[in-house]
Amino acid sequence: MSEVAVNARRSSEGWSIWFTAQRGLLISVAIFATMFAFYGWKLEYGLSASMVNTAANKGALLALVAMAQTIPVLTGGLDLSVGMVFVFTNCLAATVVNGDPLRTTLGVALVLLTGIICGTVNGLVIVYGRLQPIIVTLATGAIYFGLGLALRPQPGGSVNPGFADLMTGSFSVVPSSVLLLLIMVFCVWIPYRRSILGRAAYAIGSSEHAAYMSGVPIKRAKILAYVLSGFFAAIAGLLLTALTYSGAAKTAIGADYTLNSIAAVVIGGTSLFGGTGSAIGSIFGAFIMRTVGDLLIVFDINPVLQPLFVGIVLLFAVSLGSLRLLRIKNKLDLYR
Repeated sequence: MSEVAVNARRSSEGWSIWFTAQRGLLISVAIFATMFAFYGWKLEYGLSASMVNTAANKGALLALVAMAQTIPVLTGGLDLSVGMVFVFTNCLAATVVNGDPLRTTLGVALVLLTGIICGTVNGLVIVYGRLQPIIVTLATGAIYFGLGLALRPQPGGSVNPGFADLMTGSFSVVPSSVLLLLIMVFCVWIPYRRSILGRAAYAIGSSEHAAYMSGVPIKRAKILAYVLSGFFAAIAGLLLTALTYSGAAKTAIGADYTLNSIAAVVIGGTSLFGGTGSAIGSIFGAFIMRTVGDLLIVFDINPVLQPLFVGIVLLFAVSLGSLRLLRIKNKLDLYR
Protein backbone atom coordinates (compact mmCIF):
# COMPACT_ATOMS: atom_id res chain seq x y z
CA MET A 1 0.00 0.00 0.00
CA SER A 2 1.41 3.38 -0.98
CA GLU A 3 2.20 6.09 1.59
CA VAL A 4 -0.57 8.30 0.17
CA ALA A 5 -3.12 5.52 0.65
CA VAL A 6 -1.92 4.90 4.21
CA ASN A 7 -2.20 8.60 5.09
CA ALA A 8 -5.67 8.77 3.54
CA ARG A 9 -6.78 5.77 5.56
CA ARG A 10 -5.40 7.24 8.77
CA SER A 11 -7.15 10.53 8.04
CA SER A 12 -10.42 8.71 7.40
CA GLU A 13 -10.09 6.76 10.66
CA GLY A 14 -9.28 9.99 12.51
CA TRP A 15 -12.42 11.68 11.23
CA SER A 16 -14.45 8.58 12.10
CA ILE A 17 -13.15 8.59 15.68
CA TRP A 18 -13.81 12.34 16.00
CA PHE A 19 -17.36 11.99 14.66
CA THR A 20 -18.09 9.10 17.03
CA ALA A 21 -16.83 11.08 20.03
CA GLN A 22 -18.77 14.22 19.01
CA ARG A 23 -21.91 12.51 17.76
CA GLY A 24 -24.08 13.65 20.67
CA LEU A 25 -22.95 17.27 20.28
CA LEU A 26 -23.48 17.28 16.52
CA ILE A 27 -26.97 15.81 16.85
CA SER A 28 -27.97 18.39 19.47
CA VAL A 29 -26.66 21.23 17.28
CA ALA A 30 -28.63 19.93 14.30
CA ILE A 31 -31.82 19.55 16.36
CA PHE A 32 -31.55 23.06 17.80
CA ALA A 33 -30.83 24.64 14.42
CA THR A 34 -33.84 22.88 12.89
CA MET A 35 -36.18 23.76 15.74
CA PHE A 36 -35.12 27.41 15.95
CA ALA A 37 -35.35 27.87 12.18
CA PHE A 38 -38.84 26.39 12.25
CA TYR A 39 -39.75 28.66 15.16
CA GLY A 40 -38.58 31.74 13.23
CA TRP A 41 -40.46 30.59 10.12
CA LYS A 42 -43.72 30.16 12.05
CA LEU A 43 -43.58 33.64 13.59
CA GLU A 44 -45.96 35.98 11.81
CA TYR A 45 -43.47 38.85 11.61
CA GLY A 46 -40.27 36.82 11.66
CA LEU A 47 -37.46 37.02 14.18
CA SER A 48 -36.61 40.51 15.38
CA ALA A 49 -33.41 41.46 17.20
CA SER A 50 -35.31 41.90 20.47
CA MET A 51 -36.91 38.46 20.18
CA VAL A 52 -33.57 36.83 19.47
CA ASN A 53 -32.08 38.62 22.49
CA THR A 54 -34.95 37.47 24.72
CA ALA A 55 -34.64 33.88 23.52
CA ALA A 56 -30.86 34.01 24.03
CA ASN A 57 -31.23 35.29 27.60
CA LYS A 58 -33.71 32.56 28.52
CA GLY A 59 -31.58 29.87 26.94
CA ALA A 60 -28.34 31.17 28.48
CA LEU A 61 -29.76 30.92 32.00
CA LEU A 62 -30.45 27.21 31.63
CA ALA A 63 -27.28 26.70 29.58
CA LEU A 64 -25.08 27.99 32.42
CA VAL A 65 -26.82 25.75 34.96
CA ALA A 66 -26.49 22.85 32.51
CA MET A 67 -22.75 23.54 32.22
CA ALA A 68 -22.61 23.45 36.02
CA GLN A 69 -24.29 20.03 35.94
CA THR A 70 -22.17 18.62 33.12
CA ILE A 71 -18.78 18.47 34.81
CA PRO A 72 -19.89 16.43 37.87
CA VAL A 73 -21.83 14.13 35.52
CA LEU A 74 -18.65 13.51 33.52
CA THR A 75 -17.09 12.07 36.69
CA GLY A 76 -20.07 9.76 37.16
CA GLY A 77 -21.71 11.97 39.78
CA LEU A 78 -24.76 14.20 39.86
CA ASP A 79 -25.09 17.63 41.46
CA LEU A 80 -28.59 18.16 42.81
CA SER A 81 -27.55 21.44 44.44
CA VAL A 82 -26.92 23.44 41.23
CA GLY A 83 -30.43 24.89 41.25
CA MET A 84 -30.15 25.95 44.88
CA VAL A 85 -26.69 27.49 44.38
CA PHE A 86 -28.28 29.31 41.43
CA VAL A 87 -31.07 30.63 43.69
CA PHE A 88 -28.69 31.47 46.57
CA THR A 89 -26.32 33.47 44.36
CA ASN A 90 -29.30 35.24 42.78
CA CYS A 91 -30.44 36.38 46.24
CA LEU A 92 -26.90 37.39 47.15
CA ALA A 93 -26.38 39.31 43.91
CA ALA A 94 -29.61 41.24 44.46
CA THR A 95 -28.13 42.34 47.79
CA VAL A 96 -24.51 43.21 46.93
CA VAL A 97 -24.31 43.90 43.16
CA ASN A 98 -25.45 47.51 43.29
CA GLY A 99 -24.15 51.00 43.96
CA ASP A 100 -21.12 52.56 42.30
CA PRO A 101 -18.89 50.62 39.84
CA LEU A 102 -16.36 49.62 42.51
CA ARG A 103 -19.01 48.27 44.85
CA THR A 104 -20.69 46.48 41.95
CA THR A 105 -17.40 44.85 40.93
CA LEU A 106 -16.71 43.72 44.48
CA GLY A 107 -20.27 42.38 44.69
CA VAL A 108 -19.79 40.33 41.50
CA ALA A 109 -16.53 38.95 42.89
CA LEU A 110 -18.28 38.02 46.16
CA VAL A 111 -21.05 36.20 44.30
CA LEU A 112 -18.56 34.22 42.21
CA LEU A 113 -16.49 33.41 45.30
CA THR A 114 -19.65 32.22 47.06
CA GLY A 115 -20.47 29.86 44.19
CA ILE A 116 -16.92 28.49 44.26
CA ILE A 117 -17.13 27.96 48.04
CA CYS A 118 -20.43 26.10 47.65
CA GLY A 119 -18.89 23.85 45.01
CA THR A 120 -15.78 23.31 47.12
CA VAL A 121 -17.88 22.22 50.10
CA ASN A 122 -19.71 19.73 47.87
CA GLY A 123 -16.48 18.32 46.51
CA LEU A 124 -14.71 18.03 49.87
CA VAL A 125 -17.64 16.27 51.54
CA ILE A 126 -18.06 13.86 48.60
CA VAL A 127 -14.34 13.03 48.32
CA TYR A 128 -13.23 12.91 51.96
CA GLY A 129 -16.58 11.82 53.38
CA ARG A 130 -16.75 9.07 50.72
CA LEU A 131 -20.44 9.69 50.28
CA GLN A 132 -22.67 9.47 47.24
CA PRO A 133 -22.84 12.77 45.30
CA ILE A 134 -26.65 12.61 45.06
CA ILE A 135 -27.07 12.41 48.84
CA VAL A 136 -24.46 15.07 49.59
CA THR A 137 -25.70 17.61 47.06
CA LEU A 138 -29.32 17.03 48.05
CA ALA A 139 -28.39 17.94 51.63
CA THR A 140 -26.13 20.88 50.77
CA GLY A 141 -28.72 22.16 48.30
CA ALA A 142 -31.17 22.49 51.19
CA ILE A 143 -28.54 24.43 53.14
CA TYR A 144 -27.84 26.79 50.23
CA PHE A 145 -31.55 27.39 49.77
CA GLY A 146 -31.87 28.18 53.47
CA LEU A 147 -29.07 30.74 53.18
CA GLY A 148 -30.80 32.32 50.20
CA LEU A 149 -34.07 32.43 52.11
CA ALA A 150 -32.30 34.10 55.03
CA LEU A 151 -31.02 36.78 52.66
CA ARG A 152 -34.34 37.25 50.88
CA PRO A 153 -37.35 36.16 52.96
CA GLN A 154 -39.37 38.10 50.41
CA PRO A 155 -38.49 38.73 46.74
CA GLY A 156 -36.72 42.02 46.27
CA GLY A 157 -33.38 43.76 46.09
CA SER A 158 -31.73 45.71 43.31
CA VAL A 159 -28.88 45.59 40.83
CA ASN A 160 -26.64 48.15 39.14
CA PRO A 161 -28.49 49.13 35.91
CA GLY A 162 -25.23 49.37 33.97
CA PHE A 163 -24.27 45.83 35.01
CA ALA A 164 -27.75 44.57 34.09
CA ASP A 165 -27.57 46.16 30.65
CA LEU A 166 -24.11 44.71 30.11
CA MET A 167 -25.30 41.19 30.95
CA THR A 168 -28.64 41.23 29.12
CA GLY A 169 -28.22 43.69 26.24
CA SER A 170 -26.53 43.13 22.91
CA PHE A 171 -23.43 44.17 21.02
CA SER A 172 -24.57 45.07 17.51
CA VAL A 173 -26.79 42.07 16.74
CA VAL A 174 -25.09 39.61 19.10
CA PRO A 175 -26.81 39.13 22.49
CA SER A 176 -24.56 39.69 25.49
CA SER A 177 -25.69 36.38 26.97
CA VAL A 178 -24.37 34.54 23.91
CA LEU A 179 -21.04 36.34 24.28
CA LEU A 180 -21.03 35.32 27.94
CA LEU A 181 -21.48 31.68 26.96
CA LEU A 182 -18.67 31.96 24.42
CA ILE A 183 -16.39 33.43 27.08
CA MET A 184 -17.22 30.57 29.43
CA VAL A 185 -16.54 28.02 26.70
CA PHE A 186 -13.24 29.44 25.46
CA CYS A 187 -11.86 30.75 28.76
CA VAL A 188 -13.09 28.05 31.17
CA TRP A 189 -14.44 24.91 29.51
CA ILE A 190 -11.86 24.34 26.77
CA PRO A 191 -8.81 25.00 29.01
CA TYR A 192 -10.37 22.70 31.61
CA ARG A 193 -11.16 20.01 29.03
CA ARG A 194 -7.54 20.02 27.86
CA SER A 195 -6.03 20.11 31.35
CA ILE A 196 -4.77 17.11 33.31
CA LEU A 197 -7.69 17.30 35.75
CA GLY A 198 -10.16 17.73 32.90
CA ARG A 199 -8.93 14.56 31.21
CA ALA A 200 -8.96 12.90 34.61
CA ALA A 201 -12.68 13.68 34.98
CA TYR A 202 -13.39 11.72 31.78
CA ALA A 203 -11.19 8.86 32.98
CA ILE A 204 -12.99 8.70 36.33
CA GLY A 205 -16.37 8.62 34.61
CA SER A 206 -15.27 5.84 32.28
CA SER A 207 -13.85 3.66 35.06
CA GLU A 208 -12.84 5.05 38.44
CA HIS A 209 -11.03 1.85 39.38
CA ALA A 210 -8.97 1.86 36.19
CA ALA A 211 -8.26 5.58 36.65
CA TYR A 212 -7.03 4.92 40.20
CA MET A 213 -4.78 2.09 39.04
CA SER A 214 -3.37 4.40 36.35
CA GLY A 215 -2.39 7.04 38.87
CA VAL A 216 -5.07 9.57 37.89
CA PRO A 217 -5.49 12.32 40.56
CA ILE A 218 -9.04 11.29 41.40
CA LYS A 219 -9.55 13.42 44.50
CA ARG A 220 -8.35 16.66 42.94
CA ALA A 221 -10.31 16.00 39.74
CA LYS A 222 -13.56 15.41 41.62
CA ILE A 223 -13.15 18.45 43.84
CA LEU A 224 -12.40 20.67 40.85
CA ALA A 225 -15.48 19.32 39.06
CA TYR A 226 -17.74 20.53 41.86
CA VAL A 227 -15.83 23.81 42.23
CA LEU A 228 -16.50 24.59 38.57
CA SER A 229 -20.10 23.50 39.03
CA GLY A 230 -20.54 26.11 41.74
CA PHE A 231 -18.77 28.73 39.62
CA PHE A 232 -21.07 28.22 36.61
CA ALA A 233 -24.16 28.21 38.87
CA ALA A 234 -23.01 31.55 40.33
CA ILE A 235 -22.62 33.02 36.82
CA ALA A 236 -26.20 31.93 36.14
CA GLY A 237 -27.32 33.56 39.39
CA LEU A 238 -25.74 36.85 38.29
CA LEU A 239 -27.49 36.64 34.93
CA LEU A 240 -30.87 35.96 36.56
CA THR A 241 -30.38 39.00 38.81
CA ALA A 242 -29.53 41.15 35.79
CA LEU A 243 -32.69 39.95 34.04
CA THR A 244 -35.11 40.35 36.96
CA TYR A 245 -33.47 43.20 38.93
CA SER A 246 -34.27 41.25 42.09
CA GLY A 247 -33.62 38.10 44.06
CA ALA A 248 -36.16 35.46 45.04
CA ALA A 249 -35.64 32.37 47.21
CA LYS A 250 -38.21 30.04 45.69
CA THR A 251 -37.94 26.26 45.92
CA ALA A 252 -39.74 25.85 42.60
CA ILE A 253 -37.06 27.84 40.75
CA GLY A 254 -34.20 25.76 42.16
CA ALA A 255 -35.94 22.44 41.59
CA ASP A 256 -37.01 23.39 38.07
CA TYR A 257 -33.53 24.42 36.98
CA THR A 258 -31.93 21.37 38.60
CA LEU A 259 -34.19 18.94 36.75
CA ASN A 260 -34.01 20.87 33.49
CA SER A 261 -30.21 21.00 33.75
CA ILE A 262 -30.12 17.21 33.90
CA ALA A 263 -32.42 17.04 30.89
CA ALA A 264 -30.25 19.52 28.95
CA VAL A 265 -27.14 17.50 29.78
CA VAL A 266 -28.70 14.30 28.45
CA ILE A 267 -30.17 15.95 25.35
CA GLY A 268 -26.74 17.49 24.70
CA GLY A 269 -25.16 14.06 24.41
CA THR A 270 -23.54 13.63 27.84
CA SER A 271 -23.98 10.19 29.37
CA LEU A 272 -25.37 10.08 32.91
CA PHE A 273 -23.04 7.11 33.43
CA GLY A 274 -20.10 9.51 33.04
CA GLY A 275 -17.01 9.47 30.88
CA THR A 276 -18.41 10.98 27.71
CA GLY A 277 -20.00 14.29 26.75
CA SER A 278 -19.32 18.00 26.53
CA ALA A 279 -20.47 21.22 28.16
CA ILE A 280 -20.93 22.62 24.67
CA GLY A 281 -23.48 19.92 23.94
CA SER A 282 -25.26 20.81 27.18
CA ILE A 283 -25.53 24.42 26.00
CA PHE A 284 -27.35 23.32 22.88
CA GLY A 285 -29.43 20.89 24.94
CA ALA A 286 -30.56 23.82 27.08
CA PHE A 287 -31.48 25.89 24.03
CA ILE A 288 -33.41 22.93 22.62
CA MET A 289 -35.49 22.76 25.79
CA ARG A 290 -36.20 26.48 25.73
CA THR A 291 -37.13 26.30 22.04
CA VAL A 292 -39.67 23.58 22.84
CA GLY A 293 -41.52 26.10 25.01
CA ASP A 294 -41.35 28.75 22.28
CA LEU A 295 -42.74 26.32 19.72
CA LEU A 296 -45.67 25.51 22.00
CA ILE A 297 -46.53 29.21 22.08
CA VAL A 298 -46.22 29.54 18.30
CA PHE A 299 -48.54 26.59 17.76
CA ASP A 300 -50.96 27.96 20.38
CA ILE A 301 -50.62 24.86 22.56
CA ASN A 302 -51.46 25.18 26.25
CA PRO A 303 -48.18 25.99 28.08
CA VAL A 304 -49.32 23.64 30.85
CA LEU A 305 -48.45 20.81 28.46
CA GLN A 306 -44.82 21.92 28.16
CA PRO A 307 -43.56 19.47 30.83
CA LEU A 308 -45.21 16.67 28.85
CA PHE A 309 -43.31 17.52 25.67
CA VAL A 310 -40.06 18.12 27.55
CA GLY A 311 -40.52 14.76 29.27
CA ILE A 312 -41.02 13.01 25.93
CA VAL A 313 -37.88 14.61 24.49
CA LEU A 314 -35.89 13.69 27.61
CA LEU A 315 -37.15 10.11 27.65
CA PHE A 316 -36.24 9.73 23.98
CA ALA A 317 -32.73 11.13 24.56
CA VAL A 318 -32.11 8.94 27.63
CA SER A 319 -33.37 5.86 25.78
CA LEU A 320 -31.01 6.47 22.87
CA GLY A 321 -28.07 6.92 25.22
CA SER A 322 -28.94 3.77 27.19
CA LEU A 323 -29.33 1.65 24.07
CA ARG A 324 -25.96 2.88 22.84
CA LEU A 325 -24.27 1.90 26.12
CA LEU A 326 -25.95 -1.51 26.20
CA ARG A 327 -24.36 -2.35 22.85
CA ILE A 328 -20.80 -1.96 24.17
CA LYS A 329 -18.81 -3.76 26.83
CA ASN A 330 -16.16 -1.09 27.33
CA LYS A 331 -16.77 2.67 27.27
CA LEU A 332 -13.53 3.09 25.39
CA ASP A 333 -15.38 1.57 22.42
CA LEU A 334 -17.26 4.87 22.17
CA TYR A 335 -14.10 6.34 20.65
CA ARG A 336 -13.15 3.48 18.31
